[in-house]
Amino acid sequence: MAATVDVLIPTYCRPAAIAVTLTSLCAQTYRDFRIIISDQTEDSNPLQTGEVQAALRVLQLHGHTVVTHKHLPRHGIAEQRQFLLHQATAPYVLCLDDDLILEPWVIDRLITTIEAEGCGFVGSAMIGLSFCDDVRPHQQTVEFWDGAVQPELVTSGTPAWERYQLHNAANLYHVQQQMNLAPNEVRTYRVAWIAGCVLYDTAKLRSLGGFSFWKDLPPNHCGEDVLVQLRLMARYGGCGMMPSGVYHQELPTTIHDRQHDAPHLLPVEEYQLQT
Repeated sequence: MAATVDVLIPTYCRPAAIAVTLTSLCAQTYRDFRIIISDQTEDSNPLQTGEVQAALRVLQLHGHTVVTHKHLPRHGIAEQRQFLLHQATAPYVLCLDDDLILEPWVIDRLITTIEAEGCGFVGSAMIGLSFCDDVRPHQQTVEFWDGAVQPELVTSGTPAWERYQLHNAANLYHVQQQMNLAPNEVRTYRVAWIAGCVLYDTAKLRSLGGFSFWKDLPPNHCGEDVLVQLRLMARYGGCGMMPSGVYHQELPTTIHDRQHDAPHLLPVEEYQLQT
C-alpha cells in the first residue's frame, strides 16, 4: 500500500548531517511515510557510510520503505528536486533538507494542518539555535491567518516579502516561546517562503509544473523552493506552522554560487488565481 507522505531528501557530500536528519525521522509519531533520497556526490558514496546505513536500518525496522538513488550528472538543485518529485506516488510530499533535526511531532502536525487548510503547502521553518541569545524584536513581526489560508500574491519588493525576516536566526523560536505554544496548539501564519521542511500537496505542486523550470535556469542557481512556493501561494495559498519544531544544523551551504536567484529570473504573477 502506498504511503500518505513521500519524504524527499536531496543530498550532496553530507554523510554525518543526513544521518542526523534520518535519525530524527525514526522518532516521528506519524508513521505513514516513505523516504526517497537522491545523492549527487560525485567522488564518494555518503549513503553507504556506517552512520547513514544505521539510520536507514532503523527506519526500515520501523516499517518505512527507503529508496535511494545516485543521480548524476548534476544540473542544479531544482533538477534534483524535480527528479525526486518524479519518484513520488504519495498524495503529499515533504521536501526535507539533509541538515535538519525534527521534533517527533512535526510530520503529524504538518499533515493535520494541510488537510485542514487544503492549501498548496505548509512549512515548518528551521530555527538556528546558536542564535538563542540573539533576540531581534524588529524581525519578529507575525501575520497570523485568522481564518482559512487563502491564495495571495507575494513578490519581491512588496511589504509581504519582508516576512522572510521572521525566519532569520532564532526569531521564530523567540516568538513561539513568548506565546508558550504547545505542539497541539498550531497557529498558521503568512509567509514569504519557507526553507528546509515543507509539506506540499503533490497534485497541486505538479499542476503548476513542480520544479520543471530547472531547464530555464543555469545549473548554479538557488531559490528554487522560493519560486515554487510563490507560485503555489498565488494559486492555492500556503502557510507556515507555529510552533515549528525544526532545527538547522547550521552547516555551510553546499550551493556556493547563488548569483542566479530563481524568483528573480522566472515569473510568478501569471500563476495568480483568477477570480
